[in-house]
Amino acid sequence: MNVRTASLPDAAAVAQVHHTTWVTTYGAILPPEFWATATLERRVATWRRWLANGAAPLVAEVDGVVVGVAMAGEAVEQEDIPPVRDAQLYLLYVLAEQHGTGVGQALLDATLPPGTPAQLWVAEDNPRARRFYERNGFVVEGARVVDTTMADLAEIRMVR
Repeated sequence: MNVRTASLPDAAAVAQVHHTTWVTTYGAILPPEFWATATLERRVATWRRWLANGAAPLVAEVDGVVVGVAMAGEAVEQEDIPPVRDAQLYLLYVLAEQHGTGVGQALLDATLPPGTPAQLWVAEDNPRARRFYERNGFVVEGARVVDTTMADLAEIRMVR
């Protein structure tokens, strides 16, 4: 496994991981109307824009294929809820076939070194991700939002 900073030529591969993990994790939770517009093509365009504008996520590769992506930065307000930490994990996605292989752990550790105070928002109905973050010192802090841009997906804040 290789962890490195993504660049513009990685946009399609990163989008593929992002989209595939969303379909795998939230396919049954989010309504069909959401998926009508949450297409792979839109994700590719979004990642091209983000990478062209300076986003620097980390990707994990296995045998030269991108299998995970993570990105952190300055904590931001969400739904009028101010941040409680300076750093925030914005995203961490790993293909299901790589779960349990250490890819997610390597990405988290490279993005937010162990012990770094940080916050993240995770889908309330994603017990696998919540357990992963708990193993890494994050605890549910109490803040909860319902993201109307994601078909009313409920998210909770975790902090360490």
